[in-house]
Amino acid sequence: MVSEGRAVVNDPGRRRRQGWSVLTVSQARSFADRLMAAIEGKNSRLCVGLDPRVADLPEVVMRSDGLSVPTVEAVIRFCVLIMKAVAPYAVAVKLQAAFFEVLRVGGDMAYFALAEAASRLGLITIADVKRSDIGSTAEAYAQAYLGTPDAPSPFDAVTVNIYLGLDGVRPFLETAQATGKGLFVLVRTSNPSAGEVQDLRLEDGRLVHEAMADLVRQWGAEMVGARGYSDVGAVVGATVPRHLELLRGRMPQQFFLVPGYGAQGAGPQDVVGAFDDQGFGAIVNSSRGIIYAYRQQPYASRYAPEEFAAAAAEAARDTRDAINRALQDVGKLRLN
Repeated sequence: MVSEGRAVVNDPGRRRRQGWSVLTVSQARSFADRLMAAIEGKNSRLCVGLDPRVADLPEVVMRSDGLSVPTVEAVIRFCVLIMKAVAPYAVAVKLQAAFFEVLRVGGDMAYFALAEAASRLGLITIADVKRSDIGSTAEAYAQAYLGTPDAPSPFDAVTVNIYLGLDGVRPFLETAQATGKGLFVLVRTSNPSAGEVQDLRLEDGRLVHEAMADLVRQWGAEMVGARGYSDVGAVVGATVPRHLELLRGRMPQQFFLVPGYGAQGAGPQDVVGAFDDQGFGAIVNSSRGIIYAYRQQPYASRYAPEEFAAAAAEAARDTRDAINRALQDVGKLRLN
């Protein structure tokens, strides 16, 4: 299932001592290597979540020449302007499928078209669909979002639900390897009731999310790129910060996708445990706090609603810098 020949080295100091060259995003074949290159290129660990709630869209994208525009068109206009604004400060965008599925006709078209637009802007694209199913259905899901060698997808990675076990994940693993894409498997999520299931204790003493982490580490062991991280990553929420540090130790080669920042309550100090000692290994997602920054202080007092993209740009820059400063404060990052 998994090809051989990828170096497993998770020691940045060793990489420097041996004089390894730094790959650019376009040169790296491994998803994890491309993500590392993007982080280094922008000195950013920020992922911006695109959750385009129609009720929250500014009037300026809902009308053109005084006339209402179709909802799908308004969503596309809003998201494109947001992506252009945050591209200098974010390494990735995470497109939440639910807000496109609710649009019904045209929603799927918008979803994939926006992923293509994000790729042209140099952003890593994550399909936040949390899919899993029996083998044949999971294979169709995997091909839909990760593509095939003959029918590429604009998405670089997809979120996957672990609940069905290996049968529901194997098609995503195989497709990711065939296409050079990545997975983020749900391990410990950020929602308030996550602990009702994910913190249950098993007979062997592990918590459910610890058992999930062990499976993700196992599944990703043969898909490690030249930079020491696996193409099989994990979703670990920031709303319970101690889990980030504990799971970082349990999954040293997994990239973390960290939701829960901003509107869900987590701040920059809460996410530092997700990162390795060199400030790598995670990207932090912020959705509402950035794309709707024009409606929140301090940005609301500086930007009119029609300046929503400029507000998002400043919020993205501030979030990137706040995360970097928090990493610097704990010795995980040196800032010039």
